[in-house]
Amino acid sequence: MLKIGLTGGIASGKSLVATRLKELGAILVDADVLARDVVAPGTAGLDRVVREFGHGVLTAEGTLDRPALGRIVFAEPEQREVLNGIIHPLVRARAAAILSEAAPGDIVVQDIPLLVETGQGDAFHLVVVVDAPDELRLDRMVRLRGMEPQDAMARMAAQASRDQRLAAADVVLDNSGSVESLLALVDSLWTQRLVPFTDNLLRQVRADRSGPAVLVPPDPSWPAQAERIAGRLRAAVGHAAVAIDHIGSTAVPGLPAKDVLDLQLTVKDLDDADRIAPLLVAAGFPRQKGAEQDTPKAPDFDAGSWQKRFHANADPGRAVNLHVRKVGSPGWRYALLFRDWLRANPDAVAAYLAEKQRLMQLHQGESSTHAYASAKEAWFTDVAFPAMNSWAAQSGWKTPSYS
Repeated sequence: MLKIGLTGGIASGKSLVATRLKELGAILVDADVLARDVVAPGTAGLDRVVREFGHGVLTAEGTLDRPALGRIVFAEPEQREVLNGIIHPLVRARAAAILSEAAPGDIVVQDIPLLVETGQGDAFHLVVVVDAPDELRLDRMVRLRGMEPQDAMARMAAQASRDQRLAAADVVLDNSGSVESLLALVDSLWTQRLVPFTDNLLRQVRADRSGPAVLVPPDPSWPAQAERIAGRLRAAVGHAAVAIDHIGSTAVPGLPAKDVLDLQLTVKDLDDADRIAPLLVAAGFPRQKGAEQDTPKAPDFDAGSWQKRFHANADPGRAVNLHVRKVGSPGWRYALLFRDWLRANPDAVAAYLAEKQRLMQLHQGESSTHAYASAKEAWFTDVAFPAMNSWAAQSGWKTPSYS
């Protein structure tokens, strides 16, 4: 089952996107609908709301008077938190019940207006944000919904900022244009990413990465992307993760690289790595059993001590390698030291880039990056290993200590 979190600011067009995804075949879990259900007449949820806010939030028919309640909670942030503390747990319980009935091949979209505010992004394979400029959303609320400008601005202020939503997004759907343009973006997302992602999850295979190695300019968003994915991995495996670090070329500012994020998940031992393997698969990271031996970088380490577990992302829209290594192992140390050495030494970055460019030219036109990756091993062993160990001794670099 592929789990998608859908969110967007008020008047962004999120409901239109949700409707289209449902038409395409998604199971839609609408938090707004559930929020109404859990405070319907006769529910424990409505009783709790009345106890907290008084009978003035009820209509003459005994239903919840939403405008009256809205005037309270949008004017007083602390009251809004009280209401959220009642409603959100009930909505999550209803959503969990729906999710429990979904089939493995389903795409489940949870429409959650306050996804960012409530910190739920780690629960999904992807977070999709429907975006429009603040001034455009304000115009829509006033012109199309008949809201007073000050009420509209209060509703916007009660939600996360646009920047906060964009920072949480794996996918941004721009709704500053026409309805047709937005629907075309949704259709493309469905066919090119969500359906293939689901198929890869079912077959427990990583997303296709055919083609030669291609270096792209450094992307300033790589660290934020890595941290977002690391948050999902932490949520998936819990305390079994001693640490999760962004490693490799995309973790070095200013270094051109293949657009593949490398993460290192540290475990106490490889038995733990095997125990959490099913959790990583469910989180979107199938195991790659043919790539679980790091190349030893020095003769005093036996090959067995360089073993790891290796997973890769099933998402066709974001390539990720996940290296699961034992704390204190030589491969674990090498990955962290190599990253920190490059970060601290511009000359080392230049030398590594030159080697990557040389090998990229040598292996251009090949059907995969395997030969390119294998060819780099000699440089890692003969050039990088002695140089970075010397730097570690001179700088006082130490491996992290985990309590």
